[in-house]
Amino acid sequence: MTARTSRPLPTVGGASRPSARRRLAAAGALAVAGSLLLTACGDQTDGGGEGGGDTKAKTSEAPLFDKLPEKIRSAGVIKVGSDIAYAPVEFYDENDEVAGIDPDLADALEKQLGVEFQFSQGTFDQLILGMNSGRFDIVMSAMTDTKERQKGASEDSQGGADFVDYFRAGSAILVKKGNPEGIKSLEDLCGETVALQRGTANEDLAEAQSKKCDKPIKILAFDKDTEALLQVKQGRAVADINDYPVAAYNAKTSGGGKDFEVVGDQIDAAPYGIAVSKKNTQLRDVLKAALDAIIDNGEYRKVLEKWDVTDAGVEEAVINGGK
Repeated sequence: MTARTSRPLPTVGGASRPSARRRLAAAGALAVAGSLLLTACGDQTDGGGEGGGDTKAKTSEAPLFDKLPEKIRSAGVIKVGSDIAYAPVEFYDENDEVAGIDPDLADALEKQLGVEFQFSQGTFDQLILGMNSGRFDIVMSAMTDTKERQKGASEDSQGGADFVDYFRAGSAILVKKGNPEGIKSLEDLCGETVALQRGTANEDLAEAQSKKCDKPIKILAFDKDTEALLQVKQGRAVADINDYPVAAYNAKTSGGGKDFEVVGDQIDAAPYGIAVSKKNTQLRDVLKAALDAIIDNGEYRKVLEKWDVTDAGVEEAVINGGK
């Protein structure tokens, strides 16, 4: 994720987004270019002499390159599944490039690992399934590390995942500017209509609160957070429960700061994790090492400062730290 400027509210304003096909085609071209660069610049082995053999072996000066699984070293790419509509964590900027906290952290990780992080669009609640079926190597998508996701629900065909935790964020309540319904806490949502993204920890939070209410919460769940935000903007829901960095970003940027506001305190801060297949402990462990390296060298903090989220930073990466 390189440093890129963000367009005003990519989440609500109705701006068109590139098709997955267009984005994947561009990513594929970058992957080929990166692969050629690694082959050209690195030392070749076994048949890589004059006459140019057919070798797939690559080398890199990156400090952790040799720790990566051979398949990823050969490809020169880590395929990342992500729901790229969650500014400021990941979103498409005005140049239809993937931007945000996660892409910027991925850029820093590339320097440690010597391979490209190639982001591909997916539906949030299907990302772990896509990873476990081989479509992605990892998931990097503001995904909260929970015991349920680690284990995989017995009735859920997605299976479980390991997580490398790199960030902490809680939930927040986002309402229309001026807070016309006087919402101050989760308790105030009882009997009201609330919009949110399907398959998230925020949906679990709303369902848990609804069970405590005398009059339950009517929950509108959508595949995309953009759809949930639109319900609030148009008055069909009194609030959107969202991750705090995302809620704060939308309050600041949507309609020049005139559409939304965040009310109440941050709720139940928990770790975001990079999801990795439980069968790929080698990749999991090298990602942890790479995250610890960028925390130590200051690149991690630079990214958090850029996006004004330093309060959500961690001192070291943790494997499966979610509750």
